[in-house]
Amino acid sequence: MFGSVQSVASPAQATSWFVSGQILFVLIHVLGLACFAYIATRRMAPLMRGERDPRFDRPWMRLQRVLQYWLGQWKHPRYPGAGLIHIVIFGGFIVLAVRSISLVAFGISENFAIPVLPAGAAHAYDAITDYAATLVFFAVVIAAIRRIVFKPARYAVPARFGKGHPVDAIFLLGLIAVLMLADGLFEATKAAAHLPPGHMASFGLLSLPWMFNIVLASTTLVTIGKVHLGAVLVHEATFYFLLCYRPFGIQFHVITSLFNVCFSKLDRGTVKPVRWGISDVNLDQVKSFGLKKFEDFTWKHMLDFYSCADCGRCSDNCPANAVGRPLSPRFLTIKARDYSFRHYPVFGRPSDGTPLVGGVFSDDEIWSCTTCGVCEEECPLLIEYIDKIVDLRRGLIDDGKVPQSLQRPLKALESRGNPYGKMEKKRADWAKTKEFQQTCQVKVLSGNGGARTLYFVDSITSYDDRIQAIGRATARILDHIGEDFGILGVAEKDSGHDARRFGEEMLYMTLRDHNVDAIKATGVERIVTADPHAYNALKHDYKNVPPVEHISQVIAGGVLSGRIKLLPVENESSVYTYHDPCYLGRHNQLYDAPRDVLDAIPGLKRVEMSRCRERSFCCGGGGLMLFYEAKEDQRMGVARVKMAAEAGANVIVTACPFCMVNIEDAIKVAGMEGKMTAIDLAELVDQQIAREPATPPTPTRLERETAIQGG
Repeated sequence: MFGSVQSVASPAQATSWFVSGQILFVLIHVLGLACFAYIATRRMAPLMRGERDPRFDRPWMRLQRVLQYWLGQWKHPRYPGAGLIHIVIFGGFIVLAVRSISLVAFGISENFAIPVLPAGAAHAYDAITDYAATLVFFAVVIAAIRRIVFKPARYAVPARFGKGHPVDAIFLLGLIAVLMLADGLFEATKAAAHLPPGHMASFGLLSLPWMFNIVLASTTLVTIGKVHLGAVLVHEATFYFLLCYRPFGIQFHVITSLFNVCFSKLDRGTVKPVRWGISDVNLDQVKSFGLKKFEDFTWKHMLDFYSCADCGRCSDNCPANAVGRPLSPRFLTIKARDYSFRHYPVFGRPSDGTPLVGGVFSDDEIWSCTTCGVCEEECPLLIEYIDKIVDLRRGLIDDGKVPQSLQRPLKALESRGNPYGKMEKKRADWAKTKEFQQTCQVKVLSGNGGARTLYFVDSITSYDDRIQAIGRATARILDHIGEDFGILGVAEKDSGHDARRFGEEMLYMTLRDHNVDAIKATGVERIVTADPHAYNALKHDYKNVPPVEHISQVIAGGVLSGRIKLLPVENESSVYTYHDPCYLGRHNQLYDAPRDVLDAIPGLKRVEMSRCRERSFCCGGGGLMLFYEAKEDQRMGVARVKMAAEAGANVIVTACPFCMVNIEDAIKVAGMEGKMTAIDLAELVDQQIAREPATPPTPTRLERETAIQGG
């Protein structure tokens, strides 16, 4: 690609400090590559000691992720300013890759060229790379100004999380700028060496080589030769220094991000097993559950620590962080990475391990997570948090360190099969009220062939007086569309979804196995539930059960097929907004069905909150979080209610019983009773269904004769 410079000595031919250029550059290459190989090997040491983690399945899907999220920078535009800057820098480096490698090798051989391109294509590539280097240079200047002058809040480091790395970030940006300047100066001097003094080469207008060419137009050939050699030296020294410096800080992600995206988690809504490769029946052979020391992390989760770009997007969207809980996903990763660097230093021997909880993390930050998943949704490098937090909780529970407020519901789950500690025989009482039975009869399935569909109710809908209304609404909707359905009744136990995510794996397995046996005994063909947590458990955690649907999907299908016709809203002044439950939206991508149902109700006015769909804000009340007494400045539910008010809504619609409990409570706490109401999607649809008026029974002859006599 690069022709030799005819008028001045090429870097390979030049002599510096009594050493030929070729020998000097060979030494730079050998030392640079050797240093990087040594540092990379040392950084790999903890990964070699980490737990196993099978990440080599579904190669085509992994390739697609690399193309979409790594090469395509899919998530960066979610933050337009910083995202555009990053895309420019990343794209520039991709375009410049071939020229950078060529320039690195140019000191050894002036005729080195990769790849071999036709003359026209080579000239076109050179023109493109000139502008690429220019754009990258100005992008890093803008990025540095943002960090120094504007200082976005998400880059800040609260005192409780330690110190930030602003100097490191600016220094790295400076090194990239030097690389781009050296590249442009090399191109300008190479061209100037071929021209008579006072003449200018033709470069793209306003590109770096064009700017340098203006300066070099009246420069002597001797000076041009020195600058030409200096540009190559600076480029190669900076190239290798940057390569070896990156594994010591936030720029490590430049090296590891491709692999992190490639080996990212493919299945939403799932939780890693206690140990990969150990079946449930052999779990009793595992001496210790969960994460207790650094080596208990899997190699992939250690790679996550190296791959964090410290951009703060996860914490900027984390609801726990937003309401002042002692949790910031960003610093979970940063603290673990810093510990890894100390525990496995590049120079010296590994130090003795420090307990993770109490040494690196605090109990409160581990229990503060709602597992809503917004941190993982936002991360451009697909770093995982939920599996790590669940594993840390497993370790705490294994050591008997359970928060006081969670001890009672967990014990109740173990003894009664529900976190409320209520009698098993009362699980189906919600369906036995006299008024409800006059409109809908719910079968309790006790054997094979009792019904086609199982309505899995779960604990909160079975026992909470307010939420039982959602259960009855769901049953009436299923009855209205002619679904042959029933419930398990006393045979049903809690789905165990949140027990598992709170670290009680063995308890979860007991609940799951009981429910799987009960479901199989009914012979049903499908399952419907109105609880996103139960939906997620049945879909992802349970095995060998019939397919499951959320009631919102059933309703949307009924509306589309015409089996459900909806009446216009009575109060036209009401403005509705839909709150996406975390385990229905982010974890299972069900965003459109509930909205389609709302939009099918004539006259209903709907607005979106600023945080909606994949960026929805957690209500804070999912599962056992209803029982956890968190340290926080404000309730998540209160923050969510305020978002609804800011959007201009006065009715919040959700599709999760836990969200309903928390949002209704938040309306009271926020002092918005009478101004804001909440309703479940199933309740709203049940209220708006156009039902055929009941046909009165045909009177008997005695009744007719009595009526005539009375008339």
